[in-house]
Amino acid sequence: MNAINQKELGLYQKFNVTRTDGKDAPGEKHYGDEYFVLNLTTDEHVIPALAAYAESCASEYPKLADELRGKIAGYVLEKSEYITVPQIILPNGIVVPSFKVGKYLSSRGPMGTPVSIATAKPWVEICYHDALDAADCNALDLIKETQALAIAHDVANQDCNWTGGKVGEGKIFQGIHLGNVSEAQAATYEPNEAERRWHQLSNGERIYDFAGNAYTWVFDDVQGGEKGLTTKIAADSISLTTAPYPSCEKGVGYRPDDARDWSGDALIRGGCWCSASSAGVFYLDDGWPDYRGGSVGFRCTKPIGL
Repeated sequence: MNAINQKELGLYQKFNVTRTDGKDAPGEKHYGDEYFVLNLTTDEHVIPALAAYAESCASEYPKLADELRGKIAGYVLEKSEYITVPQIILPNGIVVPSFKVGKYLSSRGPMGTPVSIATAKPWVEICYHDALDAADCNALDLIKETQALAIAHDVANQDCNWTGGKVGEGKIFQGIHLGNVSEAQAATYEPNEAERRWHQLSNGERIYDFAGNAYTWVFDDVQGGEKGLTTKIAADSISLTTAPYPSCEKGVGYRPDDARDWSGDALIRGGCWCSASSAGVFYLDDGWPDYRGGSVGFRCTKPIGL
């Protein structure tokens, strides 16, 4: 039976189901029961169905619900695209070890699982605390400040990321930033060349929306505390000094040019669809960690080998 006929057929008997406990035998409790079989491997409609079932059965069968949620998260995360960032040495000599990062801004998968896929819009209207929790609950990490700086530094040193075709010539591409759209876009949206969305790393990997489209919450591992919230940023902090050009020049994006006391705030990097000249791979600002705006999302990372 071909795929077209299956789409037109609706319900039909495709499987013969037997119970391993024998309770479907004549005279037993489940003799004559009907079953609806789902293909967890290739059926794209199964994940939403399982998520709904886990929600429905949670109060009566909590262990089953938890195991279903774990299986769903596993399948969803398998579909995520992560790229490898090579080891990067920042201008001040700090070595940032190699790691994996979402190729795309995180989107919201079933049951709040962060996924990195091209076809879904970024998960915005999420506060810093919830972004951190969403990553942590799925064995992921919110991108750290040193990692964001490593990517930006690597991007700035690749000829192909400059509008003039050579490092220092023209500007670093700033992504979707000119206000031609009114919300963050899925990676399948193709803007004009002036708003090219991808940047290429020194190892040939491409990352999307590292500047423009939606801002990104960042875990501050430079001057931040245990939860990644920032404190006072010194004038000589690598958060301010790593960019090769002054604020808003050569497409690097906005950043303050002096020390700032952002104690209790969360770092925000990148830019959004209407950031104009302030968008850039080195863009840096702060935000109240409870803020939920349509222009701010997040990006996840994970260690090499996962």
